[in-house]
Amino acid sequence: MNTRQRGKEWEQKVCRYLKDKGYFIVDVNFACACGEIDIIAAQRQTLVFIEVKYRRNARYGYALEAVTPAKQKKIRRTADVYLAKHAQNTVFAGADCRFDVIGIDDGEITHIEDAF
Repeated sequence: MNTRQRGKEWEQKVCRYLKDKGYFIVDVNFACACGEIDIIAAQRQTLVFIEVKYRRNARYGYALEAVTPAKQKKIRRTADVYLAKHAQNTVFAGADCRFDVIGIDDGEITHIEDAF
């Protein structure tokens, strides 16, 4: 299994994890010129932009460490584009927004809500 396939597999597992926690999956792999957001979900009245990072082992650092300030800035810009593209969607009108990070290290999921 290559890296892309493994990433896709873990994204699907994370979507199941989020659904089990009561989240509604709005979109996956939203991409624009600014970047990509792995998962966009809703939790009650909050729209949640979720970055998913996977590491098979800690050889190159832990998954959560990969979400650097530069990556956070890119995710924020991408979220702005997403919101602008969906401005007419009344479901999103007035919704709070949050940025979560989900790290997977050695098969263990760590979910940081409101990470940045």
